[in-house]
Amino acid sequence: MRPIHPRRALTGALVAASLAALPVRAETLDKVTFGTNWVAEAEHGGFFQAVADGTYKRYGLDVTIVPGGPNENNRMLLIAGKIDFFMAANTLMSFDAVANNVPVVTIAAVFQKDPQVMLTQPDAKVARIEDLKPLTLFVSKEGMTSYFQWLKSEYGFSEKNVRPYNFNPQPFIANPKSAMQGYVTSEPFAVEKAAGFKPNVLLLADYGFNTYSTLIETRRDVVEKKPDLVQRFVDASMIGWYNYIYRDNSAGNAMIKKLNPEMTDELLAYSVGKMKEYGIVDSGESLKNGIGAMSDDRYTSFFNKMVKAGVVKPDLDFRRSYTLRFVNKGVGVELRPSKP
Repeated sequence: MRPIHPRRALTGALVAASLAALPVRAETLDKVTFGTNWVAEAEHGGFFQAVADGTYKRYGLDVTIVPGGPNENNRMLLIAGKIDFFMAANTLMSFDAVANNVPVVTIAAVFQKDPQVMLTQPDAKVARIEDLKPLTLFVSKEGMTSYFQWLKSEYGFSEKNVRPYNFNPQPFIANPKSAMQGYVTSEPFAVEKAAGFKPNVLLLADYGFNTYSTLIETRRDVVEKKPDLVQRFVDASMIGWYNYIYRDNSAGNAMIKKLNPEMTDELLAYSVGKMKEYGIVDSGESLKNGIGAMSDDRYTSFFNKMVKAGVVKPDLDFRRSYTLRFVNKGVGVELRPSKP
């Protein structure tokens, strides 16, 4: 990450003031286990940062992060009471929990924008999302049941040009008249390394796919019985994200690389840069209310879009999927640079 701006004297004073306001806890730290939904990477960086730089401890928490992976199901461990918090992918997972009477609830949304993108080759002359329609589209099975249904209902896309995406960029690289799904924080980097060209990037969030992403979930009984612990975990996590995005994130990155040796400094820096460039973590509602912000209006808007797309049923009580009790308090906003 870039060196701290010369305004660090002022920022340091703000940080000191923020830390001084933290609860002083002389008793034993509360043990907390947090499960992610994939292997350690920059997209989880704020949580690792909060462990590595002592933020969680300052909030009276001893946090263990359990990385996910292709053969892990940390959400099941949450439901079973084996872990305390879980990182869900997006709002659709929250809706699905309500539909299936799974006793979990979303308590914060780290990503204001879903990182989902469609990539095209430089010569494809794609300037807007509608320009993707005549191309061969590489879309995963999960994508077909979620965002692609929205593309059909909102923009009139057809499945006739869709081909399976198996998380291998080679078919896309070989076909200049194609588009491939990905995350803005990783797949463009991988394509450039493999093919030697920078792909065009269309972020679906900028065209109306307004799901929250990288959610923090916990069980309803934890919210009811331990609201103070939930609040401290949310607040400390958001401080971790401010520090990871805007300040010296070397401690968090060192922890990520230790848990995932395949992660490189170059990719970590690229991912953080793209999260900042596209406002993935800090934009919209979070600019005033703090990272992790959520709103009833945003949930209602996305729910209505998913009903229109046929992804969720119109009688779903979607408001049971989340609570605003622990967010929108402006925690950590003073850590944001005046010009991020």
